[in-house]
Amino acid sequence: MKKQISIIITLFLAIAGIANAQLDRSKKPQAGAPPKIVIGDYQSFTMANGLRVIVVENHKLPRVTYSMVFDYNPVMEGNEQGFVDFTGRLLGTGSTTRSKDKINQEIDFIGASLSFSESGCYASCLKKHNEKLLDIMSDALINPKFTQEELDKTLTQAQSELASAKTEPDAIADRVGRVVMYGTNHPYGFSKSEESVKLITLDKCNAFYSAYIRPNVSYLAIVGDITLAEAKPLVEKYFAAWKQAQVPTQLYPTPEAPAGKVVALVDRPVAVQSLVKVEYPVNLKVGAPDYIKAKIANTILGGGTFRLFNNLREKHGYTYGAYSQLNQDKYVGNFTANAEVRNSVTDSAITQILFEMKRITTEAVPTEELELVKNYASGTFALSLENPQTIANFALNIERYGLPKDYYANYMKNIAAVTSDDILQVSKQYIKPDNAYILVVGKGEEVAPKLQAFASTQKINYFDVNGKVIDMAKKSKPLPAGITAQIVIENYLNAIGGRKNLLKIKDVTTSMGMAMQGMSISIKQYQKAPDLMLVDVTMSGASLSKQIYDGKKGMMSSPQGNEEVTGDDLESMKYQAILNLEMEYEKYGIKTELSGIENIEGKETYKMLVLYPNGKKHAEFYEVATGLKIRKETDEGVMDLNDYRDVKGYKFPFQISQEMGGQAVKIIVESVEINTKIKDEMFKI
Repeated sequence: MKKQISIIITLFLAIAGIANAQLDRSKKPQAGAPPKIVIGDYQSFTMANGLRVIVVENHKLPRVTYSMVFDYNPVMEGNEQGFVDFTGRLLGTGSTTRSKDKINQEIDFIGASLSFSESGCYASCLKKHNEKLLDIMSDALINPKFTQEELDKTLTQAQSELASAKTEPDAIADRVGRVVMYGTNHPYGFSKSEESVKLITLDKCNAFYSAYIRPNVSYLAIVGDITLAEAKPLVEKYFAAWKQAQVPTQLYPTPEAPAGKVVALVDRPVAVQSLVKVEYPVNLKVGAPDYIKAKIANTILGGGTFRLFNNLREKHGYTYGAYSQLNQDKYVGNFTANAEVRNSVTDSAITQILFEMKRITTEAVPTEELELVKNYASGTFALSLENPQTIANFALNIERYGLPKDYYANYMKNIAAVTSDDILQVSKQYIKPDNAYILVVGKGEEVAPKLQAFASTQKINYFDVNGKVIDMAKKSKPLPAGITAQIVIENYLNAIGGRKNLLKIKDVTTSMGMAMQGMSISIKQYQKAPDLMLVDVTMSGASLSKQIYDGKKGMMSSPQGNEEVTGDDLESMKYQAILNLEMEYEKYGIKTELSGIENIEGKETYKMLVLYPNGKKHAEFYEVATGLKIRKETDEGVMDLNDYRDVKGYKFPFQISQEMGGQAVKIIVESVEINTKIKDEMFKI
């Protein structure tokens, strides 16, 4: 046995020696030929009503998936922006023969999935339930019944989404970026707003459905355990009743990159970092002959952890990540480079983004870097082929955009053929560092002075969070003669009840409610003069947290235990506990300073800076017309105070919108009780 082992080891060493002798490790191995990609074929047919059907067989699992695409022109929605989206949301909420509940019950019973949107629908099930799913799907699609009840639910949901998105930097940048890049003459230049969705009617949604959701502009991709012979009669049976009609088409001007660099700024006074985008529209249609070359060029620039990432994060430490996208589109594409950076390095980050954009248009990409990115792109493409739905998407693209039948079969071969000269050529065509919109969402006070230098005109264009242009001359103007901070405070105190009457308030109990991440939360705040406070936050009767201030000490309680409040947090809690603190500014050494008149959502306000003894400050905004305080801006976030109501001769805000950490929360005051003789024992720690 030992002899046999010895022979095996000897043979192994001999083979290894031969291999090492033949392998020269000082030379880089030659790249092999690109692997031949075999992409599953598909079959297709067109129904008499114009519906184009694609069948991709995949018999690994007994499942069938349906993907429907509505291929109509983008629609100019005007003041009712959002009715296209609403129509998509209403689809599937009921038909002339099935209620929403019945559709959901039938889908759940067969373990299927069914969803609709403005761009199409998606459905999937086990093959044995195939015909039942098609019956439900076709009924919901061809015989929809939109109701006012469902429209109202959609409106409520949309308003909640929009309210939250109003304070999210990414959402703000998307809305404003659309306006800046595409303008008001192109449908891509608009986003729905809280105002526009309120104008949407059931008639508008029905009219859009009737005009645009038609089989002759639609594609149906079927993927799974099904053959063409099985699919065709089923599709004919369930979709033949869908009537074709002439679908409206529209022409729009093609947006172009600006003649120079244009700077756009959305001022977020409490932002601790800036979201930076360098972007512009590009004429890059789906299937363009140079798209693969352009995609590789963008990947080198910022399509992964490459140049922008390595420069802004690894080299300079400005951000956690910096990336770019070069998007193709049927009508007009776009380029975007983006990063989130500290306010103090906003201008430096922009400089480096423009530097990398310039570099790729002027310097040849080294062979080693190009090969690395080509391998990355090939690997990503190969991985995508593991999903059968990818083949359906390929087939849809070939049919929709008239691509060559072998476009995706040759994809990796075309990636391998890209050269450094190709990258230089397409970069000069599509990467435009000198013809771009530079959009910043950040703290204007800190970033604006250094942004002006980037603009070809030396001008900064200001926008609000909804993408409306702000005339800075109208946004802020000088104070009238004789107006002081103390006068503004007295006007406010008079507006909410008067200084003399406010002194009669000994305690206030406020009950509030809010929704966060789908949960209903209750808040009860107790205040007793001069400076006692208890805030109890509960959910479904269970306490989430308690804050108590007894006039000297502060305590935070939660299910994890109790924690004493100290330092600046204790100082903040003390001021929060004081009833009508505005009457006590002088007593506590709090100084005030008027800085001008600012326009907030159409209302002229006095902007007042409030300076605390510990060096902290915040801004308060008092409406000129009413004297009421309508906003407070601190380092932690923005608080809007609305819907002031009379309670026993005093005015209180019954709606509080709080922005904190990029999240928007709407707090509704349910009741306010005054002078209920709250006992001091409640505030004991």
